[in-house]
Amino acid sequence: MDLSKILAISGKPGLFKMLTQTKNGLVVESLLDGKKLTAFSHERISTLEEISIYTDDEDMPLKDVLKAIFEKQEGKAALSHKSGNEELKAFFEKAVPNYDKENVYVSDIKKVVNWYNLLVEKEMLNFDEDESEKKEDGTTEEKDAGKSDEKTTQETK
Repeated sequence: MDLSKILAISGKPGLFKMLTQTKNGLVVESLLDGKKLTAFSHERISTLEEISIYTDDEDMPLKDVLKAIFEKQEGKAALSHKSGNEELKAFFEKAVPNYDKENVYVSDIKKVVNWYNLLVEKEMLNFDEDESEKKEDGTTEEKDAGKSDEKTTQETK
């Protein structure tokens, strides 16, 4: 799952998929209705990869929060972001038990739940990919490390 191409634009509802870059900003496609529009460089644009949630220990990347909700919901949609404040807080606490209750507001929880539901609906949450990429990366590093050891032994002979 690559969150670097999924954008949140301040003042615009929903999430957007980055299509291309222009000299004045980005061409994006809304995940809500599929409409394409230009997001100008003066607008506050954030990739989901950059966003994190305050916890009691340290900031938790949004990807990890979404994964925790995904595992809790078994890949299904969560409750509506229009649910009551106490219900949203209880839900979020079950998924991320150590979130900072003073710095994470209900409005933040609503955004995360709304984004999660949108990504599930569009089938854009795939955490199996990440695990296989990590495994592939680890094996290639091991192979490269073995090659460098061979070169070192050949050079010393």
